[in-house]
This record gives sequence, structure tokens and C-alpha cells, in this order.
Amino acid sequence: MTDANSTWRVAIVGSGPAAFYTAEALFKSGVDGVTVDLFDRLPVPFGLVRGGVAPDHQKIKGVVKVYDKIAANKGFRFFGNVCLGRDIQVEDLNAHYHQVVYAFGCESDSKLNVEGEDLAGVYAATDFVGWYNGHPDHRHHQFDLHNAKRVALVGNGNVAMDVARILLASPDELAKTDIAEHSLETLRKSTVEEVVLLGRRGPAQAAFSPKEIAEIAALPNADVVITKKDAAIDELSAAWLAKDGARSNQRNADFCTKQAELGEGEHPKKLRCRFLVSPTALHGQDGKLTSVSIDHMQLQADDSGTPRPRPTGESEQVPIDLLFKAIGYRGEPVPGVPFEDRKGIVPNEAGRVVEKLGGDVRVGHYAAGWCKRGPTGLIGTNSLDAKDTVAGMLADYEAQNLISPSKDDIAPLLAERAIDAVTWADWQRLDAWERKEGESRGKLRHKLTSIEELMTVIAELRNK
Repeated sequence: MTDANSTWRVAIVGSGPAAFYTAEALFKSGVDGVTVDLFDRLPVPFGLVRGGVAPDHQKIKGVVKVYDKIAANKGFRFFGNVCLGRDIQVEDLNAHYHQVVYAFGCESDSKLNVEGEDLAGVYAATDFVGWYNGHPDHRHHQFDLHNAKRVALVGNGNVAMDVARILLASPDELAKTDIAEHSLETLRKSTVEEVVLLGRRGPAQAAFSPKEIAEIAALPNADVVITKKDAAIDELSAAWLAKDGARSNQRNADFCTKQAELGEGEHPKKLRCRFLVSPTALHGQDGKLTSVSIDHMQLQADDSGTPRPRPTGESEQVPIDLLFKAIGYRGEPVPGVPFEDRKGIVPNEAGRVVEKLGGDVRVGHYAAGWCKRGPTGLIGTNSLDAKDTVAGMLADYEAQNLISPSKDDIAPLLAERAIDAVTWADWQRLDAWERKEGESRGKLRHKLTSIEELMTVIAELRNK
């Protein structure tokens, strides 16, 4: 239990990596008696580690062991199934805490903003990722994989790689993971044979990691196909690689060059990597997607010498059955919390929330993770980001530049409102249940995919 009379009470909204790393930095701040309450609108913690990391990437999901240790601090509490803007308001947090941290990430997708984006068969990769991971927000989606042979993927970052790999992987192998059962059933009926990756820049600037593209090349039933034209490194990119390119950029360029030498390959499924192309329109028949128009691009140096794609005037139309937009996550506004629409973030200065960019600081309010900086970086990036935010929080604590709460423990307020808040002990029981149920099904974990199902099982486990 936390000490409700602590001289430093902090609420964190969200329970993904940014939230846990913020809690960790607070507990390591050197201030005795700091208490941290994490709130999540879902009954389960861990954010994108649970709902975003691909089911065949269990090593990455192992980071939750770190979060379990953070949760073991005596000043930690978890309030799952509590939604800011619905169950509690910002004013409630102000009444109970000295500081509030927003760490709720980015939950929607970025748009292509091209003609035909509303056609049937055009999907957001964020929806697909949530769907196969059993996220309650996405269980209702349906993807017409059993009537499709060729799928286009716009973007070539690691989310696009995950989507491509799930589409091309063996369902029998996926069945051993914690993939959602409803999605596995659909993937078993899939007729997808070819995934076409559309990237605006060249192979040297590809956003995927070398490990991610190599994983697809290692699939037993799929080939990564890159033409020699697409794999070619122009003079500008070669100069940029030598001067500013990271090691991963060079590895990607080398991979593409070597892969181009292998030709079509002999496996039934293909990932075709296209570079220097950008979709300009989506076409359909009877409301259903049939093709995508793409402009060919060339790289030109900007004022800093960085290669940027520019249209050449040449275009083509590619027949496709489905298209996934994998061009990034985007934040959504939360009631009572400032929002910067252009960037899709909570406006802030070094983690301190401001009413608008360049505006007044909202005393005692902070941001961490994706809602602070946008959807960039890996899971570990959130650790450094959280430490940066907590440094400002500690400075404000020492200066007593804080919210002045009029009340202490928020738990009685939740009880008064009949909000069925999920505790960390509730989660631990559910975690054990999911693992046991998964084992009985020959998989790592059996995820429940609706809030109603989750809360029903949690209630049953409480009474055992």
C-alpha cells in the first residue's frame, strides 16, 4: 500500500513502457516516501508491449520482468479499468496528487490523405497490429485476407515489417505464441501470397531495422525480392552513408544489394521491397480497392545535405487486393489535457506540459513517452525520455512548484463512484490464469480480448 499522506504523490496516466520507466526514475530519485499511482483505461498493464509487440517477438516482451520489479516498490499502485475523461477527470487528479504525468502514448494511425482512402480493403496497420495482439479496442476489426493474393504496405518501418511477417508466416508457428485466437483463425484462411512494401526513400534510408528484414528473409516459405534497380545506391545516398549514415543504414543497403542478386527465389510467398515510390491515389470498383497509383521519386539533397524524395513525374498503377497504411501512430486528444493537433502530442517543454506550444506551463503536469515526443524510438528509448521528464519533476518538487492537493488517497473516490478498479494483485492473478490457459492450449498465453471478459475473469479470480 502507498502512503496517502506522502509529501510527494504522483499520478501517471498510462501503464506502458514510458509510465513504468517514469515510476522507476521517481523511485530512484532519492526522495524517501514518494508514491506513484498508475492509471490505465484497460484492465491490463504494459501498453504496446502487450498490445503492439508482435506475438512472435517474445524476447522483446520479456521487458515486462523489469516492470514487475518496478511494481514491487512499496510506493506503487495500479488502477486498471479507470479512464481519464470518463471515470475520473483532470480536476480529480489535481485534488489528490502533487504531480500528474501523461504517458498514454499514441493510439490512432496517421492518414495517407489520398483519394480512395475510404475504399473497402484499405486498413490501418495500427488496427491490424491491435487485432492480432488481442487488444480490446481492435477485436471487432475484420480483414478480408481470404479473398486477397497481393497486399500493399505503405511505409517500411518496423511496424510494416511486423505486418508483413504476420501475413507471410506459418499460422502453425504463430499458434504457439500469444496471438489472439480470432486472428489466428482468419490467418489460417488467408490466401495472401505477395506483400509489396512501398517506401518513399531509397534502400539506404529504409526505416526497418536490419534484424527485422532478415527475419522475413529467414521465413521457410517466403522470399524477399528486390530488383537491382530498387537496390541501387545513388551517389547522393553513398555520400550520405559515408558521412552521416548509421551502421544500420549501411547494413540495410548491403542487404538490399545482396538480396537483389538472388532474384525471385523459389518459395511460394514473396515480400517485394519497392523504394522511391509514393502512393498518390487508391482506385476501386464497386467500393472495393483494386489498385494503387504510385509516383516514382528521386533523392535530392536539402539544405543540410540530407537526401529527400522528390517526384520525377513518372508514375505507375499497381493492381492490389488490400492495402495497409503503416506510416506511423498518432496521438488522440484526452479530455482536460492540452493537445497539439499538428504533431498529435501533448504540448510540452522538456516534459513540462504547456497549454499550447510556446504557451504557459501547466504547473505540476508532465508528459513522457510518445505523447511527449511523438511515436519515435524503441522501447528502451522511453527510459532516457522518462529520466529527462523526472529530472524536471524533481527540480519542481525541490522548489515546491507543485499542485496543492486538497485530498489524499484517491481510492475512496473510485469506490464512491462504483468504479471497479483493477489492482496489481488482480493483474498478477489474471497473468497466471492467462499463462495456465495458454499452456492447456499449447501456446504461451491465452489472451482475453474484451474488457467484459477480462473483468469477469478478474472478478472470479478475486473470489477464489
